[in-house]
Amino acid sequence: MLAFGTLAFASPWLLVALAALPIVWWLLRVTPPAPQRILFPAVRLLLGLVPREETPARTPWWLILLRILLAAIVIFAVAHPLLNPHPRLAMSGPLVLVVDDGWASARDWPKRQAAMLDVLAQAEREDRQIVLVTTAPPPGDKPLAPVRAADARAAIQALQPKPWPVDRRAALSRLEALSLAEGTASIWVSDGIDGDPAATRALAEYLADHGSLRYLAAEAKDAPLLLASGDAAAKDLTVSLQSLPAPEPRQLQLRASDEEGGLLTRRTATLDPGADRLEASLPMPTELRNRATRIEIEGAQSAGAVLLVDERWRRRPVGIEGIPNAAGQSLLSETYYLERALGPFTEIRRGRAADLLQRDLAVLIFADSGPDSPAEAERVGKWIENGGLLLRFAGPRLAEQSDPLLPVRLRRGGRTIGGALSWEQPAKLAPFASESPFAGLAISGEVTVARQVLAEPDLDLAGKTWARLADGTPLVTAEKRGQGWVVLVHTTANADWSNLALSGLFVEMLRRIVAVSQGVSAAGAEALPPLETLDGFGRLQRAPPAARPIAGKDLPTTPVSPQHPPGFYGTADARRALNLSNGMTKLAPIAELPNGAVRETFATSREVDLRPPLLTAALLLTLADILIAYALRGLLWRRPARAAATSPAAFLVLAAAARADDSFAVRASSELHLTYVRTGNEEVDAESKAGLIGLTATLNQRTAAETAEPLAIDIEHDDLIFFPLLYWPVTADEPTPSPQAVERINRYLESGGTILFDTRDSDEQTPGPFGGRAITAERLQRLVAGIRVPPLMPLPPDHVLTKSFYLLHEFPGRWNVGTLWVESVEDNVNDGVSNVIVGANDWAGAWAVDGQGRPAFAVVPGGETQRETALRFGVNLVMYVLTGNYKTDSVHVPAILERLGQ
Repeated sequence: MLAFGTLAFASPWLLVALAALPIVWWLLRVTPPAPQRILFPAVRLLLGLVPREETPARTPWWLILLRILLAAIVIFAVAHPLLNPHPRLAMSGPLVLVVDDGWASARDWPKRQAAMLDVLAQAEREDRQIVLVTTAPPPGDKPLAPVRAADARAAIQALQPKPWPVDRRAALSRLEALSLAEGTASIWVSDGIDGDPAATRALAEYLADHGSLRYLAAEAKDAPLLLASGDAAAKDLTVSLQSLPAPEPRQLQLRASDEEGGLLTRRTATLDPGADRLEASLPMPTELRNRATRIEIEGAQSAGAVLLVDERWRRRPVGIEGIPNAAGQSLLSETYYLERALGPFTEIRRGRAADLLQRDLAVLIFADSGPDSPAEAERVGKWIENGGLLLRFAGPRLAEQSDPLLPVRLRRGGRTIGGALSWEQPAKLAPFASESPFAGLAISGEVTVARQVLAEPDLDLAGKTWARLADGTPLVTAEKRGQGWVVLVHTTANADWSNLALSGLFVEMLRRIVAVSQGVSAAGAEALPPLETLDGFGRLQRAPPAARPIAGKDLPTTPVSPQHPPGFYGTADARRALNLSNGMTKLAPIAELPNGAVRETFATSREVDLRPPLLTAALLLTLADILIAYALRGLLWRRPARAAATSPAAFLVLAAAARADDSFAVRASSELHLTYVRTGNEEVDAESKAGLIGLTATLNQRTAAETAEPLAIDIEHDDLIFFPLLYWPVTADEPTPSPQAVERINRYLESGGTILFDTRDSDEQTPGPFGGRAITAERLQRLVAGIRVPPLMPLPPDHVLTKSFYLLHEFPGRWNVGTLWVESVEDNVNDGVSNVIVGANDWAGAWAVDGQGRPAFAVVPGGETQRETALRFGVNLVMYVLTGNYKTDSVHVPAILERLGQ
C-alpha cells in the first residue's frame, strides 16, 4: 500500500503503467499527411508515377503532451486515487478508535458509520491494527485487544446504537487496563453530549496524553434530540423537547400514535436558534388521547426521540352525578372542590347517572347522593361489574339512609368529633398502610375530620379500609365487585365535615383513585417484568434476555441501563413506561478538548474519491483530441452547416424537444395511474397525493391491478382521456374552470371517465345534500357549472360499488358523514359505471400515508377500523371503474349455467 501525504491509491500497482509513457510519446509523434484534393482526369493516372519516399508530417509537440496527459490521467483513475483531508497517521502502534454508540448517536448513525469506515480504510492502507472502544455499556464486558483493520471494519458494520447513555468512565477504565504506548493515534467519534463532565474530560486527556486525538462529532443542526414528559396533569398531552443549542431554527414534526401505529395527531414544533428546550402540546379529544401509546419526533429514528405513554398519562372521563349549584354559591356546592381537584387530569362530565352511563365512563361520583330508582341502581351495578369505579362521598343524606351500592354497612346517623359540647378535637389522619393505593402520600398535620359516617364492624372491614383516622376508624373504604370498584369516602366532598377537600392531599388521593379505575394500582414493591423495549433506533421489540424486572415504586426514578432498557414493564393489562428521559434534566455539549486535539465534523472528515473527476477530465480531453485531429486534417471546417446539423449536441437538442412534446402522453398511457385535480392549495394537493399513494400501495398489495405512482392533473392544460378515475377535492378558493376546461371535462365524461368529487367537510351543523355543510355544496355547484353532470341519486344498497371487490355497507373516509351519490340508473349508459360520484368524507385523508408508509391523519370516530373500511372503498371504487358491471352480470350466472346444461 502506498500513501503520498494526503493522496492514497487503492490499487497502487497499476501505477507501473506510467513507465509506458515514453513508448506512447514515440507512437504519437507520427501523424499521416493530410489528404489532398485533385481533379481526376483519366490521363493523370499515367503521369507522375515516379516512386519516391515521402516523409510523414510531424505531430505538434503540444498535441503529444495532451495525449500523454490523457494517458496518465486514465492510469491514475484506474489506480483508484483517494484524497484524504488528513495527513498520514505518523504515530506508531495501533490506532485507537473510540465510538460513542449510545442513544444520541442513532439519529445520524449512517454518517457515523461512513466516517468510521473511512478511518479504517486509511488504517488498512497503512497496515495499522485497531483498538475499538465502544462507550455504551455492552450487556457483557469484554477486554480490549488490538485487531486487524478488516476485522474492525466488520465489527463497525455490525455495530448498532444502544438505547441507553454512554459510560465514558467505564470505557476509560478498559483503556487504562490495555496500557496504551506513547505516541498512539486516537480518533473519537463522539455523540457531542457531556453527560458526565469529569469522565468526558478524563477520557479526552488520556487519549491526548498518549498521542494525537481527532474528535469527530455531528454539526449543530444534527444534534441529538431528547423527548421528555411534560405536565401529565395538563389539559393537553404535553412533552418537553431537549437538544443542544443550534445557530439555526430547527423545525420538527411531533407525532402521537396508538398501539397499532395509527396516527392520532401531528404537530409542527420549532426550536429557536440558541434554544436547548421546547415545551409543546398535542391537543386532541379525550377519546384519542386515551388511545395514545407513543409520541415521537418524525424522522429522528432514535430511542431519545420516542416517549412511551402509559395509563398514567390518560385523561379518564369522570362523571359527577347531579346538576350545578344554581344559587351561585359555588364554595358551598357539594361538587365544587371535586371539580377543581379532578379538572387538571380528567375529563369531567356533569349530569344524571343514567345519562352519564350512556357514554364511556371510568369513574362515576355520587357526592352525598345515590341512585334515583332501583332500575338505576341495577344499571350502575352492572356498569361496576364491567369495570367501572363508583366513588361516593358521605353527607347528611347518606348518614340517614344507605343503599346497596356501598362497600361496607353503615351505622345510622354519624359521628361528630369535636364541637361545642365535646371535649374531643377534630381527628387527624393516620399514616397510610403499605398495601393501600394511597401508600407513600405525605399527610399534612393540618388536615382534620370533624364528622364522619361510621362503618359497622365486620370481619373483612380491615381488608376493605384504604385510609383511617388516627383513632383507627375508617375514612376511605373500598370493595372489589366484578372487574370494578365501589369506593366510599366517609366524609363530605366539601368543607362541611372536614378540611380534607381544601388540602393538596385531596387532589393526590383522587388521582390515585382514578388511577385504580385505569387498572394501574399504586406503585408498590412488586417486580414489573419487561414486556417490550426500544432499540437504539426507537423501535419496539421483544425484551432482550439481559433486561431485568423493576420494582414498581422504583420505576419513576430508575435510570435507563443495559439491565433496564427503555420500554414497557409490567403486564399486558397494566403496562408502565420507562422512558430514556428518566433522570435526564438537561443535555450539555462537550465544550472543551485538550490542547492539540483536532475538532471536526463528519462532513469534513470524509475521503474524496478522485475517480469521477479524473474520468470526466479524461473524457473532455478525448473529445478535445478528436476535434484537434479533425482540424489538423482539414475536416473540421468542411461543410459546417452539415456538420452542425449532424453533431451530437444538435441531435440531443432535437430529441429532447421531441420527447418534451409527448412525454406526458407516453407517461400517462404506458401505465395505470390514479389522478387527482391540482387545486392550487398546497396543503390539499399534498393530502390528495399522499392519499392516492396510500391507495395505490393497497391496490398493488391486494389486487391484480398494477398501478403506478399518482399524477396531478391540471384541468386547464392536461388531457384527461388517458385516466379512468379522477379524484377532485373541492376547496373554497378553487377557481371555476374555463370554457376550454369545461369542454375537456365533458369529453372526458362522455368517453367513459369517472370523477369522484369530495367536498371534504365533516361539519353537520348546517347539512347540505352531500352530508357536508351547505356552503360546501354551493361551492361544488359553482365548480361544476357548465359540466354536464348526470342526474344523481343516493347509492342503492345493491349497487355494484358495494360488491366490486369487498362487500361494503358504508363508505367512510377520514369522516363518516353524509350520503354517497352516484349516477341515476335510468341515465347510465357507461356499462353501468357512474361518471360522477359525490361525497363528503375526505377519502384522501383516510388513505394518506407519510414518507415511511404510516397513516398521515387520524380518522374519527372509528379509528383504524374505519380507515380499513375507507381503503376497501377505494379498492372497490377502482375495481368498479376498471371492470364495469361484471359483478352485476355474475348474479345471472346460475340461470345461464342452467340454460347451458339444458
